[in-house]
Amino acid sequence: MQRIIVLNPKGGSGKTTLATNLAAYFACHGIKTALIDYDSQGSSTDWLERRPREYAAIQCISAFRHPHGVTRSFAMRTEPGTEVVVTDTPGALDLMQFSHLFAQADAILIPVLPSAIDIRAATDCVNKLLDNVQVRDPERRIAVLANRSRTNTKVYKKLSTILTEMRIPFITTLRDSQNYVTSAEEGIGLFEMQQSGMVRDLKSWEPVIEWLVGRGCDVQAGKDKGDKEEKHSPRQVPVSQGAG
Repeated sequence: MQRIIVLNPKGGSGKTTLATNLAAYFACHGIKTALIDYDSQGSSTDWLERRPREYAAIQCISAFRHPHGVTRSFAMRTEPGTEVVVTDTPGALDLMQFSHLFAQADAILIPVLPSAIDIRAATDCVNKLLDNVQVRDPERRIAVLANRSRTNTKVYKKLSTILTEMRIPFITTLRDSQNYVTSAEEGIGLFEMQQSGMVRDLKSWEPVIEWLVGRGCDVQAGKDKGDKEEKHSPRQVPVSQGAG
């Protein structure tokens, strides 16, 4: 089972956008996926509740809720056969409180907005992870991506320079696109939407998927299995070969 954590202690960085689209990506490729929502705002849970039934199923684990009638450990169990678990962490996160999750993680993705405050918060988060939390092979398992950013700005170049010095991969930039608004409203992922107008956004995700494949998330195995299933998303689009 591959465990992917989306992390940024600062709110509004795009954690839920990243987590939900990752979960949808794996699910629509036939990979049995669970999405764990630790954020008290419940945005990932709301997204899953909007998800149409004809789309690939994703298990929802609302970790911020207190379970009724069962133990917490039972409520947090993934379904048998789960291959990928994507975790959406809360804002104002206490890294030490969640240290057990980071120790188990195969990949930790940190989305960053293009502002000096957000860059400072992200670099502080990375430093704390490297100094205080047991992360296996941190230089291979932690990566940063820019969210709603333009690559020709000074603040973008500053972020790139800082991460290079820290030896943390800076893998891609996600656009400020209406497609993400549609994705959030409809409970579907970018890879499940109509292809018209999606090319630039899908292209920006290719480095994310390639990086995750390098961490052991084998999309092709799930895709082969998913191709044999009768139930498909009516608007699912193929992923380009560059996406792994």
